[in-house]
Amino acid sequence: MKHIYNFRIKLLGLGFFLFFFVIIAQLYIVQIVKGEEYGREANRQYIQPKNTFNRGNIFFEYKDDKKFSAGMTISGFKLTINPNLIENAEDVYEKLSNIIEIDKDIFLYRANKKGDPYEEIKDRLDFESAEKIRELDLIGVSLEMDKWRFYPGNNLASHTLGFVAYNGDSLEGIYGVEKYYDYLLQRESKNLFVNFFAEIFSNLNQVILEEGIKKEGDIIMTIEPSVQNYLENRLEELSDNWKTELAGGIIINPNNGEIYALGFSPTFDSNNFNKAEGIKFGNPMVENVYEMGSIIKALTVAIGLDTGAVSADTIYNDKGSITLDGKTISNYDGKARGVVELQQILNQSLNLGAVFVAQEIGNKKFAKYLFDLGLGEETGIDLPNETYGLLSNLESNRDIEYATASFGQGIAITPIGAVKALCTLANGGFLITPHLVKEIEYDIMPSEKLFYENERIFKEETSREISRMLSVVVDDALLGGTVKSDDYLIAAKTGTAQMVRENIGGYYENKYLHSFFGYFPASKPEFLVFLYIIDPKEVKYSSQTLTHPFMDIFRFLINYYEVIPDRENGREN
Repeated sequence: MKHIYNFRIKLLGLGFFLFFFVIIAQLYIVQIVKGEEYGREANRQYIQPKNTFNRGNIFFEYKDDKKFSAGMTISGFKLTINPNLIENAEDVYEKLSNIIEIDKDIFLYRANKKGDPYEEIKDRLDFESAEKIRELDLIGVSLEMDKWRFYPGNNLASHTLGFVAYNGDSLEGIYGVEKYYDYLLQRESKNLFVNFFAEIFSNLNQVILEEGIKKEGDIIMTIEPSVQNYLENRLEELSDNWKTELAGGIIINPNNGEIYALGFSPTFDSNNFNKAEGIKFGNPMVENVYEMGSIIKALTVAIGLDTGAVSADTIYNDKGSITLDGKTISNYDGKARGVVELQQILNQSLNLGAVFVAQEIGNKKFAKYLFDLGLGEETGIDLPNETYGLLSNLESNRDIEYATASFGQGIAITPIGAVKALCTLANGGFLITPHLVKEIEYDIMPSEKLFYENERIFKEETSREISRMLSVVVDDALLGGTVKSDDYLIAAKTGTAQMVRENIGGYYENKYLHSFFGYFPASKPEFLVFLYIIDPKEVKYSSQTLTHPFMDIFRFLINYYEVIPDRENGREN
């Protein structure tokens, strides 16, 4: 009895196996063996399948971890014609133009190219328009199924995302994240009728046997779309208000290097980049170097504190000017201050004070710190074409080079290089790696969360002390103390630098770079904001141009992220 029971169980199991095998085999025959034939039959009236573009997705992520699609591939149609089959080009044009917008002269020119069997007329057609064209049943008019890159945010983070375009015969990421992660985002072009079963049966041997399979995946960026949008709006206002050549900014977590927003004005629509006028494609945050001016004084003072060359109680005699190696250096207004405390170097942005600190540190030690801060090398940010800072002056034996470097002249660095170094002041003294992608979701592998190591540069007490001093700048000196927050400690410093005349040497008389950095809450920073503008008109100092935009961003961030105040009754918690 038991033998018969086991036999029936085995027989039933075999029956199920054969049943599923037949079903799967039939699906394979229908979709693979005869898939192309059936595809042609189903679409013979108007659709021409073809091998087409495909690419991985790019996502931004909201503060609540919800994803925002930043770059995706969408499907639609391309309108083509066979001029040899079109008898009345005018009539065909009139019928098509009632559905889609096409240039009449171009259409007629292409429609009259007899002997040419194929001309493209319009791409990126949606399904509704394609269906209306199909219903016209026009001889010589065809629709091809197609795919293309689409950016739902249009202008949002366009300089950072980059775009996809032809490089020779292939569609590739041209710059930005699209280019940097092109090796992950690229997909093999596949026929639009290829499906799940085709993938299983056709690629089974490759998946099982092939070693070193190409990694493909989607990327999740650190960009927070609401924060990015707010930053871009403020930068656009800056450009409009001061008629600048360029306004740029970044909002970063100084503790781990995650970039919440990075933007520029003017910007462009990533979906129509070919129509952008007056736009230099690229990312000035990583590709251009500038003399940053007085924001470097914060680093100089921090180095002085870290080495023990100076302390918060240090005083010096400011005589208004000093001559080194035949060159005279003075404060921005040419005035002497007499005996002043170290704090006033930051409050009043005194060049001679920065020179004093650098001299107390010593040239070689001061230069070593600047190199250790990464100012002479790439930051490692995941964007293409990054350049490195120009610190060759610090290989000189002349004292003047170190003196000017102490207040941000004579050395040229990228904005992202400055940001990386400035984060050490906020985060306890660690050198972080700024980055835009935090996770990769692979197609055939587990997801990978990216990890970056930090390197200590300053002692923790140095970071704490310079943060206190920069908070005093905001409380007492920045616009006369009028922007002080009653609930939050804000550490900040402005910078105004004459711009170098390219290919000529020397400095422009009336062309400046304004910069501003600040972080908060200063006792335990969560955000560092860096802003800069090039050649603002009819204004000289960055405190006038960048203070209020920074404070707007500060208020937005503390409200949006519900940041806990670090002040109580006007004092630090």
